[in-house]
Order: sequence, then C-alpha cells, then structure tokens
Amino acid sequence: MEWILEPWPWYVSGPLIALTMFLLVFMGKQFGMSSNLSTMCTLCGAGSKADFFDFDWKSQRWNLIVVVGAVIGGFMGANLLSLDTSVAINPDTVNILEEMGFSSAGQAYLPTELYSWEAVGGIKALIILLVGGILIGFGARYAGGCTSGHAISGLSNLQLPSLIAVIGFFIGGLVMIHLLFPLIF
Repeated sequence: MEWILEPWPWYVSGPLIALTMFLLVFMGKQFGMSSNLSTMCTLCGAGSKADFFDFDWKSQRWNLIVVVGAVIGGFMGANLLSLDTSVAINPDTVNILEEMGFSSAGQAYLPTELYSWEAVGGIKALIILLVGGILIGFGARYAGGCTSGHAISGLSNLQLPSLIAVIGFFIGGLVMIHLLFPLIF
C-alpha cells in the first residue's frame, strides 16, 4: 500500500499518458486544457460578443469532464496519496532560493512565499499575478494552445507548430527564471 503514496515513476505514468493520448487520437479528439477556457466562455454566453466563442460548446463536454477529473485527481494526489511534500532539488538551488528569501525551498512543491493567501495580499503580488495571467492567456491563445496541449497532444500527433511552440515555451521559461525572476525578487 505504501507504493501508492509515493510518486509514480516515469515508466508507469509515461505509458499511461501515452495510452490516454492513443485513445483520444483513436476517438478523433484532441486534448488541451486551455481549450476548456474557451468552452467555458462560450457556455457563459461569450459567443454573442466575439465570433471566436461562437461554437457548439456541447461538442466539447468531454473535455470539461477532463478538467473536473484533473481537479479531483490533483486533490487526491496532494491530500490523500502523498506522504511527503518535500521536493528533491539540488542543494545549490535550495541555497540560492534561500538567499532570495524562499525559506520553504525544497520543503514543498509550491513555495509558501509565493503560493499562500498572505503572499497574494500585497499590491506587488497582485500585479505579478495579473500580468502573469494576461501573458499566459495571450500566449495560449496566440500559440493556439497551452503547454499541455502542444507538448502532449500536439507532439504526439507530430504537429510541427506544436514543436515550435514547445521550443518557445522552454526558451521563455529559461529567460524568465534566469533573467526576469531575479529582477522581480
């Protein structure tokens, strides 16, 4: 029973993701979490304001179920199937993060200095969240999908635009963490 409470190794989780993608391709479906945002906007009536949201949202109900499953699965994984929430990261990285003021580095998946209700209370945190949300929303729309859609679904379908998008995501992540992050914190 204890093996359930530890993270699954790549050779278990990887084939499960591959099986899921095979089944979706077999059924003629394409997976992506950001597409659910447009479906939810359409469901709420955004189709009357913008042509982009003017489509039959009922054809995407299956994808909304994926979101519900992801939320339930994430909750179960974090609260019911995890013995230890610490993260095995390089001690040098922990030292660098501690020098930047992150005392929870290596102790939790999400640093409490960024991911707590207290962290959201300040104007700086609200501005970072707002700008980050706008950039993520714009990027997902401009790229025609989010990281999970391109990296998992697009690459498994051998789509060149997804390969280009994934390379862009990685370059953007490297620029953010090495150039912008130190300036913000």
